[in-house]
Amino acid sequence: MTDYTQVWTPLDFTADGKQCDWLRVPYSTDLSGYGVVPVPIVCIRNGAGPTALLMAGSHGDEYEGQVALAALAREIDPADVRGRIIILPALNAPAVEAGRRVSPLDAGNLNRSFPGDPVGGPTAMIAHYVTTVLLAMADLAIDLHAGGRSCDYLPCALIRSGGTEKELRELADLAVAFGAPVTSISDGSGGGGRTTFSAVGLGLGVPVLTAELGGRAALSREGLAIAERGLLRVLQRYGILSGTSADPASPTRFMRVRGRGAFIYAMRKGLFEPAAELGAAVEAGQLAGVIHSIDRPWQAPESVVFTEDGMVACRRAPMLTEPGDCLYKLLVDVDPG
Repeated sequence: MTDYTQVWTPLDFTADGKQCDWLRVPYSTDLSGYGVVPVPIVCIRNGAGPTALLMAGSHGDEYEGQVALAALAREIDPADVRGRIIILPALNAPAVEAGRRVSPLDAGNLNRSFPGDPVGGPTAMIAHYVTTVLLAMADLAIDLHAGGRSCDYLPCALIRSGGTEKELRELADLAVAFGAPVTSISDGSGGGGRTTFSAVGLGLGVPVLTAELGGRAALSREGLAIAERGLLRVLQRYGILSGTSADPASPTRFMRVRGRGAFIYAMRKGLFEPAAELGAAVEAGQLAGVIHSIDRPWQAPESVVFTEDGMVACRRAPMLTEPGDCLYKLLVDVDPG
């Protein structure tokens, strides 16, 4: 990957102390020919030590991580840090300001835009800068998400499969420290594959933990608490932060996505009436819900069934649905040994 980037910041990542400023992402418009998109960034450093890269707001309508990271940035005293913490609570700032999953500037889905493009649109430039500059400095990274407007998530962590046995152990250790109730192991084939942040982290050998903390474009107090405690535990586990103690982590339940059959999709347009709750154990052939016709309400609704056994980790939030919309994602326990 090229080191060239059009994104810049006045921050000095080698300086001790707490610095708060913006990334500047060039964006020329009719009314601002030399304008930039400001992306808030905080760098807290105190001497030598590991670097943790903490991000939220890759999708603008996912809020638990944004709130948790903003609070963390305000509260951390540099004297309690050994090493460096880089915090971006609103990474895709245009999407955050619009309350949308994708950027209103270029329709860019940031967590489907990695490793990015230094001469692309704003979303691609942000992804490229994160990959080539920030991730290149990091010893570990956490990317906080939720279901946004489209779905609701059982709070969980996600780690990527496909690396070496040593890399998977490092990711599992990171997940244990974070302490979400469930940790899902996936190759990403159901949601972006090679263009997600976790994928470039795997390629660069940086352990990346992603978390899904709620959904419906609302704020889950449970998800927020999981993020707040998990961030502190991880920073303490890696020796980066002292002075503030988090509660010990409860055991995390390691699960996985069995394959593409774990995702249940709508086959027609209509109103989706779900028949299974988050966290429920379901079986292949069990009713997942029905889709009611809008223009022919006198017709019987179309049934949707689960095609595999598993636990409901994610469920569509809006009732209005189109063919191809994901209605559910299922997880199964990791086989012992």
